[in-house]
Amino acid sequence: MIFPKTYKSIIVGAGHAGVEAALAISRQKFSTLVITMTVDSIAKMSCNPAIGGLAKGHIVREIDALGGEMAKTIDETGIQFKMLNTKKGPAVWAPRAQADKMSYQNKMKEILENQEYLEIIQDVVSSLIIEDKMVKGVITERGVSYIGETIIITTGTFLKGLIHIGDFQQKAGRMGEFSAENLSNCLRDLGFEVGRLKTGTPARINKNSIDFSRVTVQPNDSIPFSFSHFTSEPPKTIIDCYITYTNIRTHKIIENNISRSPLYSGQIMGVGPRYCPSIEDKVIRFSEKDRHQLFLEPEGLNTSEVYINGLSSSLPEDVQYDVIHSIEGLENAEIIKIGYAIEYDYCNPIQIKNTLETKLIDNLYFAGQINGTSGYEEAAAQGLIAGINAVLKMKGESPFILDRTEAYIGVLIDDLITKGTTEPYRMFTSRAEHRLNLRYDNADERLMHYGHRFGLIDDDSFSYYEKKFSTVKKGVNFLKNWHIKNEELANRLLYKKNNILAGTTLSTILKRKDIFLKDFIDFYPELGDLNEDEILEIEIQSKYEGYIQKQNDLIERFKRLENKKIPDEFDYNKIEGLLTEAREKLKKVRPASIGQAARISGVNPTDIALLMAHLRG
Repeated sequence: MIFPKTYKSIIVGAGHAGVEAALAISRQKFSTLVITMTVDSIAKMSCNPAIGGLAKGHIVREIDALGGEMAKTIDETGIQFKMLNTKKGPAVWAPRAQADKMSYQNKMKEILENQEYLEIIQDVVSSLIIEDKMVKGVITERGVSYIGETIIITTGTFLKGLIHIGDFQQKAGRMGEFSAENLSNCLRDLGFEVGRLKTGTPARINKNSIDFSRVTVQPNDSIPFSFSHFTSEPPKTIIDCYITYTNIRTHKIIENNISRSPLYSGQIMGVGPRYCPSIEDKVIRFSEKDRHQLFLEPEGLNTSEVYINGLSSSLPEDVQYDVIHSIEGLENAEIIKIGYAIEYDYCNPIQIKNTLETKLIDNLYFAGQINGTSGYEEAAAQGLIAGINAVLKMKGESPFILDRTEAYIGVLIDDLITKGTTEPYRMFTSRAEHRLNLRYDNADERLMHYGHRFGLIDDDSFSYYEKKFSTVKKGVNFLKNWHIKNEELANRLLYKKNNILAGTTLSTILKRKDIFLKDFIDFYPELGDLNEDEILEIEIQSKYEGYIQKQNDLIERFKRLENKKIPDEFDYNKIEGLLTEAREKLKKVRPASIGQAARISGVNPTDIALLMAHLRG
């Protein structure tokens, strides 16, 4: 059967990537169809009940500045908000929020169901309709063909998903939900390199069975913030989280049963996340440690389920019970859901362009875990970028490409398409060379003009932020140009205490660690009526002016290499003297610029010099 209606875009999957892709396209008034295996699992948080964190919080702010939905929804449904890393510099401050999982999921479902130009259907896509290396639609397991001009695949962990609990195995994309068994075969037949990855999730326990007298309350922050630039009042923390630890007895139980772990028995073939290992992996790899920190995180206001962050495991069920009951405060814990590992198929991301369109098939886009990433935030960012680029291609306009200097999203995509990945990719602040310029607080200034250009940020909102950017610029310039006068030194204790000299600029004294803008803002009417966001931005730009300028100089050098483009069909076989490894890597990745070519592992400066000489002719 061929479905009678055609669509401009079809989204396969409705996780965090699928949601953002669907909204980005339909909000630009392009007819969109979302095909999902279970409509009740739209935007489901499969693992941890949280949004944001180190680097991930930056991505959520960037998604919001581009017109995405994730930040608004977590502000509305979050139950604990924390700003991480505040004792370090502002480049690594990171917002994080615990979510009410069901509220988050239900809110996203409501948004999709009420979005114009967007339809949802429950079915399983089994194959693609391809003509002359161009995708034309999808075919479902029920034999229905849906025709669409662009297709975005956002399948998460569902491609041949296989759950492991000890020697127990179950075909599933998530516990209780079946897997997509055919689509990755179709991709492999089309010539895509399909690999296997592994991730996992910990047990959930009943809150009422925890001995809270034996665990430590995780204190809340007093720093108010919101994820979304458009949230009028910072959301408030409602619940507490708690900390406990594994111990020597816990580790002994794991060591005695390690042969029963599918990770160590050879049952699991997929590669797991190095930066988020299972508890059995941590105990074996870090045998010198006698304990590991665990966070007890409530999953919502209307459930007693508590997520044990840090205790991901695929050990047999009886061993998991013993492990949990060996932990302080959890001696009598009632286990509601057992932990498990899941293997799934993915496609090596060097097979996609920086627009997330695949190199093999035109108008076909991959976003999320199919590209080897982990995390809700990384998935949502890719969905948004794929959706924006699908619309631009359908309009016949130039693609939208964020580079490494503009956004963590640019770093994410460049890493994937340049280096590929053989393990689940997770974003860290350390991956960004220009992280002082990519702060969480300035995502609006960096990216909101793009969201406005694509029609995802309305005129009134953008006008408001343009005024903010202007106000910040004026404030920074005032601090640079105001030289403190003798009468100010005589009348102001702040200046006397800190041995300030006449003629010193306000921006110079603000660079001192112990002086802040709020210390002297009331002295100067020119700085009046600044809101908290504006004060923070002016202070950061002034305090870190020298470091920011150094980064800007590096960015200029970076841009020069990025602007040296390499033709799509460039023949690397013509370059004499190019090392074999470099030639093969360049042919496989097909970099878009000299800058990208230089970031490919196995391509050295001599290879780049030869490439540049050949391009100059």
